[in-house]
Amino acid sequence: MATSIAYSGARRVLAQNWTGSSTVPSRTLYPHQWSWDSGFIAIGLRHLSPFRAQRELETLLASQWEDGRIPHIVFNPAVPLTAYFPSPDFWRSSTAGSAAGAPAGAETSGIVQPPIHALAAWLVHQADPAASERRGFLRRVYPRLVAWQRYLTERRDLGGLGLASIVHPWESGMDNSPCWDPPLARIEPAASASFHRADLDHGCPADRPTDLDYGRYVRLAEHYRDQGYADDPGRQPFAVEDPGLNALLIAAEHALAEIAAELGEDPADHQVRAAQLTTTLLKRLWSPQEGMFLCRDVVANETIPERSAAGLLPLILPGLPDDVARALLRTAAGPRFGLGGTTRLVPSYDLAGKGFDPARYWRGPAWFNVNWLVERGLRRYGADLQADALRHSLVRSAAGSGYAEYVDPFTGEARGTRDFSWTAAVTVDLLAPGERARLREEYTASAHHSLRPALQEAR
Repeated sequence: MATSIAYSGARRVLAQNWTGSSTVPSRTLYPHQWSWDSGFIAIGLRHLSPFRAQRELETLLASQWEDGRIPHIVFNPAVPLTAYFPSPDFWRSSTAGSAAGAPAGAETSGIVQPPIHALAAWLVHQADPAASERRGFLRRVYPRLVAWQRYLTERRDLGGLGLASIVHPWESGMDNSPCWDPPLARIEPAASASFHRADLDHGCPADRPTDLDYGRYVRLAEHYRDQGYADDPGRQPFAVEDPGLNALLIAAEHALAEIAAELGEDPADHQVRAAQLTTTLLKRLWSPQEGMFLCRDVVANETIPERSAAGLLPLILPGLPDDVARALLRTAAGPRFGLGGTTRLVPSYDLAGKGFDPARYWRGPAWFNVNWLVERGLRRYGADLQADALRHSLVRSAAGSGYAEYVDPFTGEARGTRDFSWTAAVTVDLLAPGERARLREEYTASAHHSLRPALQEAR
């Protein structure tokens, strides 16, 4: 399919999902503002309207809590409560979250999502530095982004060794991953009659989480809410160190170092934190035997023996040891993820895993934002040919699926909702004139270009 058609289709999706101050992921299934969706959306919007990209992030940050957390949903009060569950009257953020500093003038969820926002802010600034400077964009968002980082690195260090923990599967962004099955097995599900799943009003049940899993998600959210959204170590029935979220946490420190330098401030704090977090990530979650990063159950103090695409996402980070980067590239191309071989796009979960399902939410389908991150990681470590092939497949699959929420990793068949905003946004970013050339230039100086043959070695 012609790139011009793909580009214009993606622009259409972003235009129709724009609300005037932010972008909904989907007009039907997700009618509010979602946190990491807005980060990816801003990355795409920067090529179409840097001002809208800035507004996207500013609108989200306006509902930041006083403790620094950025909630995973900011609710639109004009949308009926029945349009989405869990709705504002479930989360009760302005009352249940008052001790944690939830805003009184907005209703949000009480949980978070991966910290893509600092990277997004830096990329948005770079799209039009003069306009960004005139509006004081970086200077206004920088302290909020720092507070967000400190929330994750301090309040969410539930394992006590430096990494951030998630307290609900939805916080990983990979909501329904089989990685959460072992720790979720401890959770007694909420009764199915106690809530109505609005997602099934708009989506195919075969694409969505099961009622059992959803009941456990509801129970965990109720527990966190009833504890006043407190992050006290030892009080969470579910606490997991996820390599995907922590990779983005580290990438955010690198982005904040760039922002600090741009503002004339000392970037050293962010640089040191990025280095320390990378060391901890390697010590805590790297598995040489599996050739990838694995999740760790903080409550049970054990590694979770499931392999998801989150374990590949540290490829976005600079400075990985050569043997680690080589192993990640081999794993991506190997039988568990099939990059460049059996799959069109990297699946969200191990093709050989017992929980693999090519249709069901985060249990095997390919997601466009995850593949966008993998594409950047491939390029960072010198696998340009493979990155180009993934880029081509991503764009073709996005346009061919009607900018689907996710797709079958083998066939590219559309799953979930259509006209999905971050699918359109990453399509715009990958097709933007000069974007690939800019990335290649950025990574040219990397010493890790010696890793170029690693993907071929896996086949």
